[in-house]
Amino acid sequence: MRLSFRTVFWGAAAVMIVLALVFSLRPQPVLVDIGTVSRGAMVQTVNEEGYTRIRDVYAVAAPISGQLLRVDPEAGDAVASGDVIAQLLPAEPQFLDARSRGEAEAAVHMAEAALSAAIADQDSASAGRALARAEYDRQLQLFESDIASQAALDRAAAERRSASAAFGHAQAAVQLRRAELEAAEVRLIGPGSSNGELGVLDIRSPVDGVVLRVMQESAGPVASGTVLLETGDPAGLEIVVELLSSDAVEVEPGATVEISGWSVTGETLRGRVRRVEPFGFLKVSALGVEEQRVNVIIDFLDQAERWSRLGHGFRIEAAIAIWSAEDTLQLPVSALFRQDGAWAVYRLVDGRAVLTPVEIGRSNGEMAQLLSDLEAGSEIVLYPGNEVADGVALAVREG
Repeated sequence: MRLSFRTVFWGAAAVMIVLALVFSLRPQPVLVDIGTVSRGAMVQTVNEEGYTRIRDVYAVAAPISGQLLRVDPEAGDAVASGDVIAQLLPAEPQFLDARSRGEAEAAVHMAEAALSAAIADQDSASAGRALARAEYDRQLQLFESDIASQAALDRAAAERRSASAAFGHAQAAVQLRRAELEAAEVRLIGPGSSNGELGVLDIRSPVDGVVLRVMQESAGPVASGTVLLETGDPAGLEIVVELLSSDAVEVEPGATVEISGWSVTGETLRGRVRRVEPFGFLKVSALGVEEQRVNVIIDFLDQAERWSRLGHGFRIEAAIAIWSAEDTLQLPVSALFRQDGAWAVYRLVDGRAVLTPVEIGRSNGEMAQLLSDLEAGSEIVLYPGNEVADGVALAVREG
């Protein structure tokens, strides 16, 4: 029996459709990214922002109250120890109101009267001392002539000493009253009475270095202790990093540091931890979380020419090494996931995923130390999704 062309055509079409359906329903390999287990050096770091600071900053303050003259040095100017960096006119006396002036004038009159009384007492003591000396001389002559007794001579000597002491006391009283009079008269001095006699007080730089900040540039009155400028030596630049206390306990003095984030060129510097301060402090993060922080002090290891563009208070990023190994087995952390409370990875073996529990040691955020017995070069699945399971066929994603 001969088949018509139409029948053959439609039969072939049906077979093709069935084959297409079978092929489309067949499980397809899951596309994945592949990494490898490797062996080599590995470093774990604590990364945190920090800032630079000059180790010894000197705050130059006004030693007395007065009128500050305009400050000429500007921030960044070089200064030498002993250079005049500011000048100050001592403060003039203030005006007195009527009551204060009356009280001051009365105090002057009282001091004058007391001085007059003290001078009179001094004159009386002087006369008594002269009389005592004369009496002693007479008793001495009588004693040498065997007319006066030894007791009479001793009494004359004692009276002479007593009179001399009284005269000395009277002299001291006169000096005291004169000083009180001078103090009372000083209270009456008004503005402009000095006539420039007080002069200008020079304020000098305490150290060789540069001017860091000028707190008060314009002329004007300042109180004693007001900070006028800050100076320091840029050669003593160091880095301060505020670490969480839980991270700071892992840092040891002498740990190496990679310093970045200070230049748009991406240039890095080397540093070394000098000190982990023993005192923690509370700091509120940008998210409002209270954190306990600890200052870690870092010294530069590179030549000063490389970091000379850095100044006081510049921002940096520090990666502080807390652990390192010269040769250890490691794998990308992106291959790890939790399986029944433990770490695991999917290995690629003969085109299929093989679930493999692993034991992990240190991690630096990119690579994790592998403590399990996986061979270096083993291929593992990166970023395994829900489609990846034990025994599933895999295909490596191109590119």
